[in-house]
Amino acid sequence: MKLVGPARSFPRRTVKGVDGYAVGNNGSAEQDHYFAVGRRCRHLGADLANGAIAKDGCLVCPWHGAKYDVSSGRMVRGPQGVFAKIPGLGALFKGISAVVPLGRAKVVKQGDDLYLDR
Repeated sequence: MKLVGPARSFPRRTVKGVDGYAVGNNGSAEQDHYFAVGRRCRHLGADLANGAIAKDGCLVCPWHGAKYDVSSGRMVRGPQGVFAKIPGLGALFKGISAVVPLGRAKVVKQGDDLYLDR
């Protein structure tokens, strides 16, 4: 297992880069929920560690707003903005991520620290 860092450095709605993963906390007010997914967006390779966490817990790409379900690694909403106006583009990328989802790793909390268990 690889040390990610102290759990306190991952408050809710936080995403940070750890090696090849975007590690974050999309938990609720009642409970933290840590995740780790591959760091590169399937659309144009944006660094998802610079993304945001939507109210529904999905990871949002910082470049074009594609959304990923962090539990499956699948894109649930295609690129937005001008890209959303291209017929079939969102469906194409969602289809690609259904076949080749973002990689995932388990985040384990031990004591006050978080670890990646690949």
